[in-house]
Amino acid sequence: MADLTLVILAAGMGSRYGGLKQLDPMGPGGETIMDYSVFDAVRAGFNRVLFVIRKDFEAEFREKIGKKYEKIIAVDYAFQQLDDLPAGFSVPEGREKPWGTGHALFATRHILKTPFAVINADDFYGADSYRQLAAYLADPPQSGKVRGVIATFILANTLSENGSVARGICSVDEEGVLRKVTEFTKIEKTADGAADRSDPEHPAEFTGREFVSMNSWGFMPEFLDKLEKLLIEFLEKHGTELKSEFYLPGAVDELISRGEAVISARNSKDSWFGVTYREDRPLVQANLEKLVSSGAYPTPLFGKN
Repeated sequence: MADLTLVILAAGMGSRYGGLKQLDPMGPGGETIMDYSVFDAVRAGFNRVLFVIRKDFEAEFREKIGKKYEKIIAVDYAFQQLDDLPAGFSVPEGREKPWGTGHALFATRHILKTPFAVINADDFYGADSYRQLAAYLADPPQSGKVRGVIATFILANTLSENGSVARGICSVDEEGVLRKVTEFTKIEKTADGAADRSDPEHPAEFTGREFVSMNSWGFMPEFLDKLEKLLIEFLEKHGTELKSEFYLPGAVDELISRGEAVISARNSKDSWFGVTYREDRPLVQANLEKLVSSGAYPTPLFGKN
């Protein structure tokens, strides 16, 4: 069995966990969404989970979160820090905002040497997405380019009834290769599908059947070398700005446009769901209850949550 690592981007979690959605009990046994992610990854063949967190809440995170997974999977940590930048760059005065998901993954460069998947801490992706990622990572195609895979989801299944959402619309060719990821930041459900209203005068219309990125990726280790080069380019252009962010989907899209990466797109059979708004929570709980009732998951998942 190949060594496969699941990277969970959790640096956005704060040290006072009480009101944060990442640690809200969602499952019928008090499980968090992250519990289901680890459970599904283990079933798919991942044997290590690597949390990307902030150094300031390491001790509490290890005790409250990481510790409960240690009996079922190897647990490791990397730290996203504002001043962890390539040589020659520094944090501009006044910047407090993190550098984004691409920078969070950059934090793993010294300890991540195996094929890996990367996900958000607060999104439910479903068991099939982990199977799709693991199958690719265990036997990737030979290529002289950066190799990777994305588990895509159907746009209509990722919208909220309670407000707009940001989504990366994926262009996929007939051979199942990702050709482009276009970010839209204000997509709302409509009677005919969906529409992005970032520019009210020129809304972008969607059928709802489009494939979207929900930050469920898989890569071979060589991706991290390319990511560092792209981060350097980003900092050369935007490093003095106080709120610019280096996003992982944008980095992948740039490599594709340069002809430096081949990313396989595999549509997940499961529906994504998450708590974009607090009002989304009852629907998430109902979805998990249905999955547990159907026998897809035991409750509790593992021990006492």
